[in-house]
Amino acid sequence: MAKNQNIVHQYFKKNHEGLLILVKVNPIHYTGTEITIEAGQQPQIRDLQFDEDIFEDLKADAFEECSPLEFNLYLSGLA
Repeated sequence: MAKNQNIVHQYFKKNHEGLLILVKVNPIHYTGTEITIEAGQQPQIRDLQFDEDIFEDLKADAFEECSPLEFNLYLSGLA
């Protein structure tokens, strides 16, 4: 079975000083992807490993939930 099969990922975003930061979190394995977008620059995409406090950390850093569609449009370069 594939590692991400049957897992509902959670998505978050934050606008901060001209940056758009989008985060996808696998809530089972605490892995994910971060996209950082600055106007006029190429998006920076990083695979990340989180700990079990990731959701509290995102809330403390003022991230809000976003849709999987929004995240994937930026990931694919269509947004």
